[in-house]
Amino acid sequence: MIKNDRWIREMASRGMIEPFNENQVMEGVISYGVSSYGYDMRIADEFKIFTNINNTIVDPKNFDPKSFVDFKGNVCIVPPNSFALGRSVEYFRIPRETLVICLGKSTYARCGIVVNVTPLEPEWEGHVTIEISNTTPLPAKIYANEGIAQLLFLGGAELCEISYADKAGKYQAQKGITLPRM
Repeated sequence: MIKNDRWIREMASRGMIEPFNENQVMEGVISYGVSSYGYDMRIADEFKIFTNINNTIVDPKNFDPKSFVDFKGNVCIVPPNSFALGRSVEYFRIPRETLVICLGKSTYARCGIVVNVTPLEPEWEGHVTIEISNTTPLPAKIYANEGIAQLLFLGGAELCEISYADKAGKYQAQKGITLPRM
């Protein structure tokens, strides 16, 4: 069952989303806040932009943090056919009976920008690390403190047997942009 806006507001009042925007903000920005059956999260103003200046191989088991250039600002330019990492403005605490699926905003998708976030598991908490791929042959702008992706909250009929907190997941309570861990 997909959770509706009433449920999201109730859970947010218990600290599930901080800071929380009760209404969808749309005027002059890429929208964010509560939507019909989800929540549009924002991207913060800190980014890690992928670069291959060191001519390294991308290895998830041994990731070289020097493959990124740190950037802080209101607009991040993602190079053509490349990607950047960002993080959500919001800090999330997912209830045990809930799984969250993330989908990119259509405004960015229509520009060839793909947003990827893995599911937010039951009892996971933290800032969401967001991967932003620029699939175009041109530089692409990402606007900080505006909407980047929509979260859909799925409720289980019963509590999960083992939550992310139970298994002490390696990305639990992450703050800031978190690189791959082994």
